[in-house]
Amino acid sequence: MVRKVTCLYKCKNNKKSGVNLIKKSICDYDGLYRTNEGYFVKVVEYNNYDNVIVEIQDEHKYRVKTGIGNIKKGKVKNPYHRSVHNVGYMGVGEYKSRINYKLTKSYKFWKSMIQRCYDESFQRTHPEYIPCTVCEEWHNYQNFARWFDNNYYEIENRIMNLDKDILYKGNKIYSPNTCVFVPDNINLLFANHNTSRGNFPIGVTFDKKSSKYSAKMNVENKTTHIGMYDNCEDAFLAYKFEKEKYIKKVANKYKSQIPKNLYDALMRWNIEIDD
Repeated sequence: MVRKVTCLYKCKNNKKSGVNLIKKSICDYDGLYRTNEGYFVKVVEYNNYDNVIVEIQDEHKYRVKTGIGNIKKGKVKNPYHRSVHNVGYMGVGEYKSRINYKLTKSYKFWKSMIQRCYDESFQRTHPEYIPCTVCEEWHNYQNFARWFDNNYYEIENRIMNLDKDILYKGNKIYSPNTCVFVPDNINLLFANHNTSRGNFPIGVTFDKKSSKYSAKMNVENKTTHIGMYDNCEDAFLAYKFEKEKYIKKVANKYKSQIPKNLYDALMRWNIEIDD
C-alpha cells in the first residue's frame, strides 16, 4: 500500500521506510529537499527505499521516481534544468542523449548547435557565431530530436552539416523553419573567406605584380582561376557568373539526394557584391 508523506526527515523514526538515512542538512523541514542542480523536490509517494515519487518544485512540477539514496545525495535530475551552456535542456519525452552508453547523433548535433551560439570560449575562436541564436523551441532537446528524425539524411562519403543560412540567406537563427541538413561539400560552397580577401568583394583579390584584379573560386577544394580584370567590379561580375553557374551544377548533381527546399535554394542563389 502506498503511503503518502510530506517530509522524510520528520518521518525518520519510521524504521520500515528507511527514511532515517535522509540527513537534516538537506531538508528545510517543510518536506522539501535540495538537489545538486539547485532545485527543491517534494516527496509525494513513498513505496520503498528505491521507489519514491518526488515532485520538482518549479513551474513544471515534474514528478520522477527515484530512491532515498539519490534524494540523500541531491542526485534527482530535473529534465527542465538548462544544463547545456545555461540554455539547453533535455525535456521530457522519448529521446535520450545516449544509447548503449554512446551519445546519439541527434544529441551531438543539438549540443554542437547550442555551443556555437552560447559558448563564449567557442565564439572567441569562431566570432562569426556571436550574433547567432537558437529558437526557444529548440532549447528543448526533445523538440530538436523529433525534427532531426524527420529531416536527417545521409549521402555516401559525405559529412552532414546542420545549416541555418542557405534556405534564408543571412539568417542567424537556428529553427525548424530555417535549418536544413547539407552535405559538407555543398556547405563549403558558401564559405566567404573574409580574412583572406581583405576589403575586396567576394571572389576578388588584387594582383600587385600585374596591377589587375583577379577572380578566383574554389572547386572541390582546389582554387580555380577565372581571369584578370582592370577593375574590381568586372572581376566580381565574372566571379558571380561562374560561381552561380557552378552552384547550379552541384545542385543538379545532387538533386535526387537532397531535400527539395535545399535544391530550390541552390538554384535561386544570388551572389551579391557585399556578401
